[in-house]
Amino acid sequence: MTSPTIFETCRPRADVLKGAISEADFAADLAQVIVGKGNEEYLDPGRFFANTYPTRGLKNLLANVCRRLTGAGGEVASIFRLDTSYGGGKTHGLIALCHAARGLQDVPGIAEFVDPSLLSQSHVRVVAFDGENADPANGRKMGEGLLAFTPWGEIAYALAGRGGYERVRNSDASRIAPGAETLRELFGGDPVLILLDELSVYLRKVRNLPDGREQLTAFLTSLFKAVEGAPNAALVYTLAIGKGGRATDAYNEENQFIADYMAEAESISARMATLLNPTEEDETVQVLRRRLFESIDETAIPSATDAYRALWSGHKELLAGDAARSETVETFRSSYPLHPEVLETLTGKTATLGNFQRVRGMLRLLARTISHLWEEKPADATAIHLHHIDPGHEPIRREIVTRLGQSAYQPAITNDIAAGPVEKKALAQEIDAAHHRGLPSYAVYVARTIFMHTLAFNDPLKGISPEQLRYSVLGPATDISFIEEARKKFIADSAYLDDRPGAPMRFLAEANLRQIIRREEHHVDAGDARAELDDRIRQIFGGKTFETVPFPGGPFDVPDEVGDGRPKLIVLAYDGVTIGNLVDNVPELIERIYARKGTEGSALRALRNHLVFVVADDARKEEMRRKTYHRLALRELKKPERLIDLAEHQQAQVREMESRSEQELAIAIQQCYRHIFYPSRNRVGMSDVDLAHSAIDIHSTSEKPGAGQQQIVRALRDLNKLRVSEDEPDSPVYVRDRTPLKKGQIPVRALRDEFRRDPALPILIGDDIFIRGVRRGIELGEYVYRRGDLLYGPDDPPAGIMIDEQAVVFTMAYAKNTGIWPRPMPDDE
Repeated sequence: MTSPTIFETCRPRADVLKGAISEADFAADLAQVIVGKGNEEYLDPGRFFANTYPTRGLKNLLANVCRRLTGAGGEVASIFRLDTSYGGGKTHGLIALCHAARGLQDVPGIAEFVDPSLLSQSHVRVVAFDGENADPANGRKMGEGLLAFTPWGEIAYALAGRGGYERVRNSDASRIAPGAETLRELFGGDPVLILLDELSVYLRKVRNLPDGREQLTAFLTSLFKAVEGAPNAALVYTLAIGKGGRATDAYNEENQFIADYMAEAESISARMATLLNPTEEDETVQVLRRRLFESIDETAIPSATDAYRALWSGHKELLAGDAARSETVETFRSSYPLHPEVLETLTGKTATLGNFQRVRGMLRLLARTISHLWEEKPADATAIHLHHIDPGHEPIRREIVTRLGQSAYQPAITNDIAAGPVEKKALAQEIDAAHHRGLPSYAVYVARTIFMHTLAFNDPLKGISPEQLRYSVLGPATDISFIEEARKKFIADSAYLDDRPGAPMRFLAEANLRQIIRREEHHVDAGDARAELDDRIRQIFGGKTFETVPFPGGPFDVPDEVGDGRPKLIVLAYDGVTIGNLVDNVPELIERIYARKGTEGSALRALRNHLVFVVADDARKEEMRRKTYHRLALRELKKPERLIDLAEHQQAQVREMESRSEQELAIAIQQCYRHIFYPSRNRVGMSDVDLAHSAIDIHSTSEKPGAGQQQIVRALRDLNKLRVSEDEPDSPVYVRDRTPLKKGQIPVRALRDEFRRDPALPILIGDDIFIRGVRRGIELGEYVYRRGDLLYGPDDPPAGIMIDEQAVVFTMAYAKNTGIWPRPMPDDE
């Protein structure tokens, strides 16, 4: 099922699309609006309500306050308390009231918010106190050269100008609250709307003033009484109180103090403030949609969400439980183009951070995300997913790192998720470049999703399961198998994912064990690493089958002698000779060693079939080196004085990894040294040297880590170039016809040496197979053997065969022609 992209179905508001929303656009300032200053988005009633969603709480608030101000009747109270979390629309609601009190008859679509008949036709005195702007120490400028130090001083001036302030000057100067009658005088009989915002901030400012808290509560008591006694006066105040009636924001102590005071006041009087929440949780998404998008094609939503429903149903065994719930589809239909996981994560996790201002914070983050999305226009954007929030995009990075105070995760972002434009690619970007070219950025999507699930205050909230991650990333234009493959690759190499057993996928501020190991690898001395690697190569290619000659510099390092009889395995230095993808000639050093001998390298080598060369693969050289550094780093970390600095689970991992690293290095060495040059008439390319080339397949190089000679033996046996004792010897006729034996006779030692000289013959490991070959020739009637008085021919009892100059092998034809065989009959006595 095809699904349209968000670029076909949605049109963001112009300021969102251009990325032109400033901080002021998000930070509503009630005091500025009251005096006609500040951002036009809030000052202009038409623009303000066009960007505002009519929540149940906002409509209820407007209706009740307007009824009170106009005397229409039917209002539930004269005092209203707006309860919601930090950034949940409190100040936004107060600004809406301010505009409504001043008349909204000419604002398009106002009936969506309030019955136009309830709007006041007469002048309403609108006054506000904003605790953020209050200055109890220095006084806040009111105009006419006046300074107000208290809420009552500011409100008195706002209600009645200089005369009003003079009426309460003594109270303002002495910081003692005025009485209710004094306050009621200031109303002057006109409709009055009093708005109190951020009282908790003001309380924090006066906490060191004598009786500062007590005088505020006394003032509120008087003000409430004055408002209740005036038929066309209304008061609205805000309080950041969360679920359960408890304050949870940065001013939780002050908010809780006010809440407790109000509860006590209500219990001993009839003054009951009506509690309203401007934005209920189920309305948050509509607030976001209204502010962020100019239009959304509602007719396209069913087909768009049905495509997701089909995916969720088809893969329900691999996805989180949310995918199987019918209400998830309904939620998506109301939140489109926002994926349900976006709202769930932002409200359930990100919102627990102290600096995240719920709706305001979501607007900031999503506005920047939408602007970036419309710049990039990824073809897989059939909805706005959590993975579209890109911490590598500078405006979003600043929002997360600076505003939300998550700078501790900056190394994780740079190293694992998204590097800056001048930095090397982050891990996720490297994975996508290597494995997902031309596809959606699966690894980046995985990393971003894990990161957004990491941003939470409480540790149990941090992180995501594989099932939840697949549900979050999956869409009509993405493939679940690629998502899972990218997830596995990313967690395997991430330097900042939590590596504790049983931990969910989440980022740590500090590097995990992988990163600790990488840092230790950087501290490994290059000389130590080279010495370690050279030693391991010597050990791996040492053995009983071949005499190993490691890292020769020229012919002078490779003797042309039988020695202990074993053929020589010449291991070329990996930084001297390597083999690439194409082998069309014999490397010059190998050619010289094969053809020449001696200190001058001028004499011809005789025992050419006595040499086998093993050479490093150029593409695997660096991996071999990397494994060496890795092993040395682990060896260092395993030391008791280093282990003690690690967590227990990391100590166990270091021990296990260090033990495994020996085998891993052996495999890397054997996979690198996979090229063999061996004596043969089947020359390489156009070369005039009797050497052939073979590359051992990677699987075979890994079968027996540490036993490098065995893989050489196996490869040469498969090529029919090498014989071991358990093999069948070549036929006597074959050996006769391809050696000087065809002339009729040859010393046994010389015949044995022919197998060390002639590239056309097999390399023999040990003398046993050679002796069995001679014996078979005798038994088949092809050879006759003589040493001293011993003559050994067909049908004779088995006799010992010596390999020396005194022993001679004859062809049967030669033996007969010369009377050596049959054995002469003794003369009769």
